[in-house]
Amino acid sequence: MSWIREGELNLLEKVSANVLKAGPMPKHIAFIMDGNRRFARKKNMERQEGHMQGFDKLAETLRWCKHLNIQEVTVYAFSIENFKRTKDEVDGLMELAKQKFERLLEERENLEKHGVCIRVLGDLNMLPLDLQQLIAKAVITTRSHNKCFLNVCFAYTSRYEITNAVREMAWGVEQGLIKASDVSEAFANDFLLWQTSHSCLVFQSVLWPEYSFWNLCEAIIQYQLNHKSIQKARDLHREHQAFQQLEADRSCVAEHLQHQGNGKPADAQRRQEALLHYTACREERIQDFLQALKHKRDSFFTDLCSKAVLT
Repeated sequence: MSWIREGELNLLEKVSANVLKAGPMPKHIAFIMDGNRRFARKKNMERQEGHMQGFDKLAETLRWCKHLNIQEVTVYAFSIENFKRTKDEVDGLMELAKQKFERLLEERENLEKHGVCIRVLGDLNMLPLDLQQLIAKAVITTRSHNKCFLNVCFAYTSRYEITNAVREMAWGVEQGLIKASDVSEAFANDFLLWQTSHSCLVFQSVLWPEYSFWNLCEAIIQYQLNHKSIQKARDLHREHQAFQQLEADRSCVAEHLQHQGNGKPADAQRRQEALLHYTACREERIQDFLQALKHKRDSFFTDLCSKAVLT
């Protein structure tokens, strides 16, 4: 089954989509694909078939999101906690993932046509090497695409993501790319757990393989009903973050000036000039650090692809 399905919405779906798009639309939707095993039990089928049905639903949901102009979709596909399941089930899921990423690579032209960028988040070292290599190929093949983004959380938990981020920041400090004082909550903005703090969470009593276009519409309506309060909370949080960062910068500059002036206070103009210089340098350090992290991640995927060629 294809990852990117072609085909139009039916007339009622088109009308409903156009009505929804007249209001504020989410730019990013995340789905927890829960209920594949319960669906299999409900339908008296094998667990693996339930997981297959779950993937088919993902492809269908991506088609709906495309028609609704939702540019970024995140799916929680496999948690680190799922490794606690039986060996047979885990092995089956790994094999299914391998098949699906192989199919993804066969659809390169379709992915390029729609500009789909695939990003995979999680501890990939926990996966079988052949699956890691397929994921690396998919990421590298689509990394220049920028029309829409599919984030697949595989061998992932928010705890892992945050723990790994702390390690990366510690590495950045050790390498001299950033200072310890540069580390703040602002670094956490791209973490999924942090993003949900100012988002609309919708809980729906439906098994993932039975998810429908109308369930998605209901979720979007919930977002639209709460849009103003969400936006207000985001703006307030952004202002609070900016104020905290300014105070932290002022503190660092004051300490530096005091050290330079042997304890003598600096005049207001000098303090302002020093603050502007420090802020610009901090922003430059952070951008250099983020570029170094990107290079590190790109190298990880490139090395995996090289291993695949050598093997």
